[in-house]
Amino acid sequence: MADRIFEESRLVDVYDFFDSAERPDLDPYIAMTDEFGAKSVIDIGCGTGILACRLAALSKEVIGIDPAAASLKVACRKADADRVKWIHGTAPMLAGMQADLVTMTGNAAQVFVTDEDWMSTLRICRGILRPGGGRLVFEVRDPSKAAWKDWNRDQTYQVIEVPEIGKVEKWVDLLDVQLPLVTFRQTFVFQRDGAVISSDSTLRFRSQSEIIESLCFTNFLVEDIRDAPDRPGLEFVFIARCPG
Repeated sequence: MADRIFEESRLVDVYDFFDSAERPDLDPYIAMTDEFGAKSVIDIGCGTGILACRLAALSKEVIGIDPAAASLKVACRKADADRVKWIHGTAPMLAGMQADLVTMTGNAAQVFVTDEDWMSTLRICRGILRPGGGRLVFEVRDPSKAAWKDWNRDQTYQVIEVPEIGKVEKWVDLLDVQLPLVTFRQTFVFQRDGAVISSDSTLRFRSQSEIIESLCFTNFLVEDIRDAPDRPGLEFVFIARCPG
């Protein structure tokens, strides 16, 4: 089941406004579709569909899949959304499909908190990728940087004006750190009516060596590990190739 921030309609309606309009974190994924000659892309955990729609605008064949119906509803309102195949569900529903590239952006790869769910997802990705050149690309935060130390109201407070909604405040509170799991709460205050809505999330922080081991175990070749331009030195961007 999706976290409330992705499933509660009032939160989803303001979700995109709290991100940078340029979304520099997505640019490398778009560039890699050309780098690897990918014509078909499956975006796992596509959320509100920004990457999927941008790729569709470039004439890529795109599938966006997400367990949160409210997020997909927002995605379907975006430009070029009619050129994307949207699936409400989780990775097992992709069985039998095939793609040149599978992506997991943002924190998507870290929501698989158990080893069983993570390994199962990797096997599914391996099964749907084109042999001999299909690639899985995803990003994770480097646990050694302890990003959660800054997850507090002082460091994360924002207030923005959302068209037709008004001013909305947002901040993050750290709830629990039991490594490799980190739990935090995002709180939103809608100033127009005073509504306060919060959403709790838990992420799994895997080390670089753990991820390499899991990829090798599921028969991927780790082709490269790159930096994330929006968080330099804080994340790993994994590129894993499907062998022939």
